[in-house]
Amino acid sequence: MDFPQYRKRFDNKSYYKIINERNFEEVQLIGNKVFIHTIKAEKYFEILRIQEMIECDGEMYVISTEAEFQKVKRS
Repeated sequence: MDFPQYRKRFDNKSYYKIINERNFEEVQLIGNKVFIHTIKAEKYFEILRIQEMIECDGEMYVISTEAEFQKVKRS
Protein backbone atom coordinates (compact mmCIF):
# COMPACT_ATOMS: atom_id res chain seq x y z
CA MET A 1 0.00 0.00 0.00
CA ASP A 2 1.18 3.48 -0.81
CA PHE A 3 1.28 6.18 1.84
CA PRO A 4 0.14 8.73 2.73
CA GLN A 5 -3.56 7.83 2.52
CA TYR A 6 -6.31 10.36 3.20
CA ARG A 7 -9.60 9.72 4.96
CA LYS A 8 -12.36 11.71 6.63
CA ARG A 9 -15.18 10.93 9.01
CA PHE A 10 -18.60 10.50 7.45
CA ASP A 11 -19.77 13.73 9.15
CA ASN A 12 -16.80 15.83 7.88
CA LYS A 13 -15.72 16.65 11.47
CA SER A 14 -12.27 15.02 11.26
CA TYR A 15 -9.81 14.59 8.43
CA TYR A 16 -6.89 12.16 8.49
CA LYS A 17 -3.51 11.84 6.82
CA ILE A 18 -2.38 8.26 7.36
CA ILE A 19 1.40 8.35 7.20
CA ASN A 20 1.92 4.60 7.65
CA GLU A 21 0.38 1.66 9.53
CA ARG A 22 1.33 3.19 12.89
CA ASN A 23 1.15 6.98 12.46
CA PHE A 24 -1.47 9.48 11.36
CA GLU A 25 -2.31 13.16 11.60
CA GLU A 26 -5.84 14.27 12.46
CA VAL A 27 -7.40 17.64 11.74
CA GLN A 28 -10.45 17.95 13.97
CA LEU A 29 -13.13 20.60 13.52
CA ILE A 30 -15.01 21.68 16.64
CA GLY A 31 -17.22 24.69 16.08
CA ASN A 32 -15.04 27.42 14.55
CA LYS A 33 -11.82 25.89 15.87
CA VAL A 34 -9.34 23.56 14.20
CA PHE A 35 -7.28 21.13 16.27
CA ILE A 36 -4.35 19.19 14.83
CA HIS A 37 -3.20 15.97 16.48
CA THR A 38 -0.29 13.71 15.57
CA ILE A 39 -0.92 10.14 16.68
CA LYS A 40 1.60 7.32 17.02
CA ALA A 41 -0.31 4.08 17.45
CA GLU A 42 1.24 2.02 20.21
CA LYS A 43 -1.81 0.34 21.70
CA TYR A 44 -3.87 -2.36 20.03
CA PHE A 45 -6.98 -0.15 19.82
CA GLU A 46 -5.03 2.62 18.08
CA ILE A 47 -3.56 0.16 15.57
CA LEU A 48 -7.04 -1.20 14.81
CA ARG A 49 -8.32 2.34 14.29
CA ILE A 50 -5.70 2.96 11.60
CA GLN A 51 -6.58 -0.34 9.92
CA GLU A 52 -10.28 0.64 9.92
CA MET A 53 -9.42 4.00 8.38
CA ILE A 54 -7.29 2.39 5.66
CA GLU A 55 -9.99 -0.18 4.84
CA CYS A 56 -12.86 2.33 5.19
CA ASP A 57 -14.48 -0.27 7.45
CA GLY A 58 -18.13 0.30 8.18
CA GLU A 59 -19.59 3.73 7.56
CA MET A 60 -17.32 5.76 9.83
CA TYR A 61 -14.51 6.62 7.37
CA VAL A 62 -14.59 7.60 3.71
CA ILE A 63 -11.82 8.29 1.20
CA SER A 64 -10.56 11.87 1.02
CA THR A 65 -7.80 13.68 -0.87
CA GLU A 66 -4.62 15.54 0.00
CA ALA A 67 -6.15 18.78 -1.33
CA GLU A 68 -9.19 18.42 0.92
CA PHE A 69 -7.00 17.61 3.94
CA GLN A 70 -4.73 20.63 3.33
CA LYS A 71 -7.69 22.98 2.81
CA VAL A 72 -9.23 22.00 6.16
CA LYS A 73 -5.85 22.13 7.91
CA ARG A 74 -5.28 25.72 6.73
CA SER A 75 -8.76 26.93 7.73
